[in-house]
Amino acid sequence: MSESKTPAVNQLEEISIRSLGVIESAQIEFGSGLTVLTGETGAGKTMVLTALGLVLGGKGDSDLVRTGSERTVVSSRFSVTPQISENILDLGGDIEGSELLLTRTIGAEGKSRIAIGGALSTTSKVAGFADELIEIHGQSTNLRLAKPAVQRELLDAFVGAESELVSYQQSFDEYRSLAERIALLKKESAQKDAQIAELKAFIDEFSKILPKSGEDREIEDEINRLGSVEELHNVITTALNQIEDEERGIISSLNLARRTLESIKGKDSALDRAIDKYSTVLFDLTDSTGDLLSYLGRLEANPARFNALQQRKAGINSLIKKYGVGSDRQAAFEELITRFESSQERIADLLGGDERITELERELGTIFTNLKKVAKALTAKRSSGAEKLSKLTTAEMQKLSMPNSQLICEINTASGEKFSEYSSTGLDEVALLFAGHSGANPLPLSKVASGGETSRVMLALSVVIAESSPMGTYIFDEVDAGVGGAAAVEVGRRLKALSKIAQVIVVTHLAQVAVWADHHLLVQKDQSGSVSSSDVLLLDDSARKVEIARMLSGQAQSETAQEHAAELLELVRKSALAS
Repeated sequence: MSESKTPAVNQLEEISIRSLGVIESAQIEFGSGLTVLTGETGAGKTMVLTALGLVLGGKGDSDLVRTGSERTVVSSRFSVTPQISENILDLGGDIEGSELLLTRTIGAEGKSRIAIGGALSTTSKVAGFADELIEIHGQSTNLRLAKPAVQRELLDAFVGAESELVSYQQSFDEYRSLAERIALLKKESAQKDAQIAELKAFIDEFSKILPKSGEDREIEDEINRLGSVEELHNVITTALNQIEDEERGIISSLNLARRTLESIKGKDSALDRAIDKYSTVLFDLTDSTGDLLSYLGRLEANPARFNALQQRKAGINSLIKKYGVGSDRQAAFEELITRFESSQERIADLLGGDERITELERELGTIFTNLKKVAKALTAKRSSGAEKLSKLTTAEMQKLSMPNSQLICEINTASGEKFSEYSSTGLDEVALLFAGHSGANPLPLSKVASGGETSRVMLALSVVIAESSPMGTYIFDEVDAGVGGAAAVEVGRRLKALSKIAQVIVVTHLAQVAVWADHHLLVQKDQSGSVSSSDVLLLDDSARKVEIARMLSGQAQSETAQEHAAELLELVRKSALAS
């Protein structure tokens, strides 16, 4: 594992794309600060975000594969924190220093594969940690903002309610589990004699075998080995003879070559390194040969052990057939072990009758008291931050040319006297209310905000939340939808402010946003209508002025447009100096 500086936050370093839509091939590097992607409509700007969505576990479709290509291949490289590194290692992936590589392949026939750090995985596993790598804001994200669950998540992120929410959910799950156990006990109490008899019969049969978790697979492996002793012995012996034969053995020939090479060591350091590497590989091969010899020495027929294993396998199969649940044999076997471990407790429940139910209900009451306590703590944490979130977001919105708008984070909390009032996230309903002008009644965001206003509200929330709980990378697509002029300049200014806290990548068609960039990438098609690596350009100052002129007027070579572009760039420069 190579050494590198441990990053404080996760960050996107590079994305490589091959045969995705209009993109034939592209390799794009991303730096810190604010990066904008611009280009004419249909040039492939948004396709870059589509590629990123694929490697983060998004839905893949064969329609994305470039016409005439066998497959789409997308890979992205991130620098990641130790916490993410640990998650990747747990999933079987590899981390080079602090760098994570995600790769997604989609075939023209629709087959999809995804790899985490070189290890094949699933899109659901990638999606499980994707939210910790990047926060993507687009039209679909803005639509999600209307959902109460998303609004609550934003508030929780702002106030840092993670520990309170975990504590609450543990208590909530504990209460629900015990309540279900009591309900089942009451239901079965009428047939308790039959239930107890059935449990005792199961315990008796299970105890005769007492299988352990994973034992069925171990037995199967050993049966396969013992049943193939003669074949294994013959094949390994033949292979060793081929390796070690004095006249034509591989090891003998390789050792002869090593001795020959060592006779010329000391004449060239580069050659010496190659000879040393050769010797190391040969020693490893010799060790492997020793492992095979050792295995062969331990390999022996054991008919008695073979028969005993066959009988134990038959006993386990009988248990699964008689008591197992479901069509998945392995899952049924593991469930039997879990059921056996809880069987004595179930018998105690049934024998206890009404007294046992009363005892469990007292325990349930204690858990409910604690549930109320942790729910109250969670509500207090949210309430303490709701007013602050409202004020800060409103202030940010007003900087985005929405001078008379207001956002209110409203919390409605149930009494908490009945368990039916509790959800998996607490007693609170969080609602973001929006008023677009002075005197307007604040109403749910989805009912009164336009698409452009919703985009700016989302940007304002991101800036505010990032200051208390920053993501490594924010990506915005269509954040400037429905805005222009002075409002667009302010959108760019706030994106720039956000980029001082985190990496920000923006797909934009507005010059007033693009001028704020630290890095400006131009995506363009070639004459054939495709995009290749040479068509994703990092623009220097001169080229930026031409591109911004094109964005302003549609005429890149227009002197008037270039003068306007220069004015905008100068405005940003002065703003940076002033801050």
